[in-house]
Amino acid sequence: MVQPNQEDLERPICSIRRSIINLKKTKTPMNTRFLFDFSVNKANNTVHVKREFAANVDLVWEAWTNPELLDLWWAPKPYRTQTKSMNFSEGGYWHYCMISPENEVHWCRADYQKVEPKKSFSGLDAFCDEHGTVVQDFPRSLWNNAFAATTNNMTLVEITISYDSLSDLEKVVEMGFKEGFSMALENLDQYLEAQFQRRS
Repeated sequence: MVQPNQEDLERPICSIRRSIINLKKTKTPMNTRFLFDFSVNKANNTVHVKREFAANVDLVWEAWTNPELLDLWWAPKPYRTQTKSMNFSEGGYWHYCMISPENEVHWCRADYQKVEPKKSFSGLDAFCDEHGTVVQDFPRSLWNNAFAATTNNMTLVEITISYDSLSDLEKVVEMGFKEGFSMALENLDQYLEAQFQRRS
């Protein structure tokens, strides 16, 4: 197998960064109906996110762990997500891509470390190529995601994302992570609302 060179691996990352910058310029208003708290802690190289969803834990957990559902919401519009493979278990991984409106394909993977069903899961996230080769020059991040029921049949997802260094954290923030992630979470709102309407 011919191994891709570093320039080939980095090209899609630069494309994503340009797209996120363009999204930031549009200043699309965020959904303010639900709790959304996003903070950066430079002292310990972490991002903390608290996000509320209008659905029970079972439905929200399924949306975060089922590849068919993740494909519906994970990528910020106008991108879409397409899963190549997924083994949601400790030691397994999710290999997927984000596809632009121009059909540019950007590969990613998440390696799952710990899974407590319907409570929490953690894993290492990275950019990669179509074969799953991680792009070493871009930071990997360790995600810890916790799910808890709140009042009125709502679910609170608390996320802590850890980076190896401050420079890694700053690089991701500069790429527009907050804007892109918040847009993806609004996609999830839309999916959950559609499920509720079907069941009512």
